[in-house]
Amino acid sequence: MTSALTVSAVQYQALEGGIAVNAPEHVRLIEDADSHGARLVLFPELSLTGYNLPLLRDGDRPGGDQWLVPGDVRLDPVREICRRTGITAVVGAAYREADGTPRLAALALHPNGDADVGFKTHLHGDEESLFAAGPGPAVLDVDGWKIALAICFDAAHPGHSGTAADAGADVYAVSALYTEGEGHRLGLHLGARAMDNRTYTVLANLGGRTPLGPSCGLSGFWGPDGLPMQHASGTGTEVVTAVLRRGPLDRYRQERLRHDR
Repeated sequence: MTSALTVSAVQYQALEGGIAVNAPEHVRLIEDADSHGARLVLFPELSLTGYNLPLLRDGDRPGGDQWLVPGDVRLDPVREICRRTGITAVVGAAYREADGTPRLAALALHPNGDADVGFKTHLHGDEESLFAAGPGPAVLDVDGWKIALAICFDAAHPGHSGTAADAGADVYAVSALYTEGEGHRLGLHLGARAMDNRTYTVLANLGGRTPLGPSCGLSGFWGPDGLPMQHASGTGTEVVTAVLRRGPLDRYRQERLRHDR
């Protein structure tokens, strides 16, 4: 287990054209994060297509099927950059399980070629007609740190992060779309989840203009005290990197144990 973990949250403005166009941009941004020493790179919700639900309903549009499947070869360039850099990258996509179950997913690609998949638990709006809800947070290992994956509205539900904390999560990593006017809500969600569970929280927000409205930006990090650490300066594509240290995590957890007695 390492005493520190360098993480990059990628605020990403998805391009039109789906997986074929956005996957190479993911490779470029992972290379950028590698130059800052990142070991974990988090992308937003549906980063490979943008939050474009009509595109996911219509596989006959230009660019073909925009759903990933297990072992999808279209992600081979992303797998290769992860292998070469030693980075674990979490990308956002629509995903069909081997049995055909449709999920809104956060797919973690590890340097050794393994993959972990987390599914959105708390669907809302039009998502409910397109995806099946997931069972709860996936927890993966990066350099001995436990990383729990969450997708957008999951972060609004304290029970989701609580389940992750019970599973030993050190970091609650949220891939999301928060739009203009939701900055205060965003800060409350990420700060409360960090403070309640004494974990770090990380947000990768979709950037630019989206079908739900302009992004509010603010991708970044909160400490185990619930206070913001650092965030994106604008609303477009930006790589925000922070070093998460084990010392503050352990200190705040010890304080919580004393207060809970």
